[in-house]
Amino acid sequence: MKEIEFPVLGVKLVDIDKVVANDYNPNKVAPPEMELLKHSIEEDGYTQPIVTYYDKEKDIYIVVDGFHRYRCAKEYFHLKQVPVVTIDKSLENRMASTIRHNRARGTHQIVDMSYIVRDLTQRGWTDKEISKHLGMELDEIIRLKQITGLKDLFADHVFSKSWNEFETKLSSRHYKNGKESI
Repeated sequence: MKEIEFPVLGVKLVDIDKVVANDYNPNKVAPPEMELLKHSIEEDGYTQPIVTYYDKEKDIYIVVDGFHRYRCAKEYFHLKQVPVVTIDKSLENRMASTIRHNRARGTHQIVDMSYIVRDLTQRGWTDKEISKHLGMELDEIIRLKQITGLKDLFADHVFSKSWNEFETKLSSRHYKNGKESI
């Protein structure tokens, strides 16, 4: 079993101008849920930090999870600082982290999710890895790949041989007037 880390123990307040959204999050919040989030923060405060990746070269914190909490801080509450924790992961693993966080809470926009699956596939992830890290069933991954319409996404996919088996079985039988005869 993998050792569990506790980035939550490293919560710190950072200047909100150093926090930026990622460019891949497919999660959308409808206006009623956004209002509920604002209300929740007004009533309970920030009970969860924004999960970020710290880009040392640019001195910015890129949101991995908590974009809408960040948006509330910036647009509605006009906060100067926000609570963040950082994780140190590659881009594809941050993408997977974002999806895991989001899927544990709600739904995603299908087309945007298909782009995430496409991007991870193009970065060398197998269907099995996508399934494991994003919590998806294989048929969901295949449907999302179909949306993007890229044949390269199916290049390494093993397709069922059931149609070939059916044709072989069919040709080995004799049919007379639409009925099988022995």
